[in-house]
Amino acid sequence: MAGLAGALALRENGASVTLVENAAEFGEVGAGLQMAPNASRVLKRWGLLEKALEIGVQPKHLVFRDAITGEELTRQSLGAEFEEHYGAPYVVIHRSDLHRILLDACRDSGVNLQNGVFVQKVETDGVKARAFAANGDVYEADAVLAADGLKSTLRKAVSEDTPVPSSYVAYRGTVPITDATPQADLEDVIVYLGPNCHLVQYPLRKGELLNTVAVFKSASFERGEEQYGGVDELEAAYKDCVPAVQNALANLATSIRWPMYDKNPIENWVTGRMALIGDAAHPMLQYLAQGACQALEDAAVLQEVTQGTVFTEAGIDAAAWEGAFKDFNEARAARTARVQRTARVWGESWHVSGLARTLRNMLFKSRGDGNYQYNDWLYGQEGDGVPSVKPVEKKVLAG
Repeated sequence: MAGLAGALALRENGASVTLVENAAEFGEVGAGLQMAPNASRVLKRWGLLEKALEIGVQPKHLVFRDAITGEELTRQSLGAEFEEHYGAPYVVIHRSDLHRILLDACRDSGVNLQNGVFVQKVETDGVKARAFAANGDVYEADAVLAADGLKSTLRKAVSEDTPVPSSYVAYRGTVPITDATPQADLEDVIVYLGPNCHLVQYPLRKGELLNTVAVFKSASFERGEEQYGGVDELEAAYKDCVPAVQNALANLATSIRWPMYDKNPIENWVTGRMALIGDAAHPMLQYLAQGACQALEDAAVLQEVTQGTVFTEAGIDAAAWEGAFKDFNEARAARTARVQRTARVWGESWHVSGLARTLRNMLFKSRGDGNYQYNDWLYGQEGDGVPSVKPVEKKVLAG
């Protein structure tokens, strides 16, 4: 997602862009994702929001419930007032649909797309960057964006850190919505919070699919087993939850699970003419639903800092790339570090038990609907570093 967004942003500025992908074809696995306004504003400025709305869903509310009692703890209305406050809507969309929207936009804008290319290292010599592929090919450019995800090979040029396991795993599933599907919550994003577990449900594809995600603390993952044979851990994690939660487990695809990792924030994402972007720069746990959102923010801010520096009215100033990357890094690192750290704390608050659960529930219930003070730092138009949602004027430049 970050690679497509970064490629599109720079192509919109007038760059000649080649995007290489290790997989045999461009595609995205997974299920649903939540696009908060800080991300949908980016789609809006690229002219892609309407396409997302055509295939996605605008939920009416974000609702938190206690998974043991079923009691509602708090809700956030996501309607016209919310959209006006943040300058864009809250949208839930299938990950593959958003991927396709970005991929089509890259194709339409003239990005050169290449598959089956694994980049092993990048070297910069002051005036050029060279990406060395495993098949022996060498790609030379003015600059390189490294968008190779959580297990980034190219991040090693700036940090030798490794992924941090969270002890939690996720099972996901999407199933068709039928007459037999419980109808009460099909217009909302519903989050059930339980001791050492939570479950999320919301509709996708204009209400045709129901997306379910179950996350729980896994003893086998703590032992180092990324996959696990059987569903006894899954079932045991939710045995004390209300029937609505236990019944929802039937919607999950249990042949594979997603162990949850992140990394500690790092201050520097840049070496010479290479910059990390997306999960390669700031992998985060999913509790704030911000992984894809922050990748889109990255691309939009990179677009902003290169306008007028690298991409000028007179043409492309290739000598400005290193400075632009430093500006991008400076504009983004503190914000994404805050999101990474807050996601960890937010997840811990979801999974507490005993007295901590009682206090958590009291705190949630004290928050009134329409209270934006807890969301503004994340969703607000001042905090994300993207100064406008105006469509970007496309430039046609050589180079």
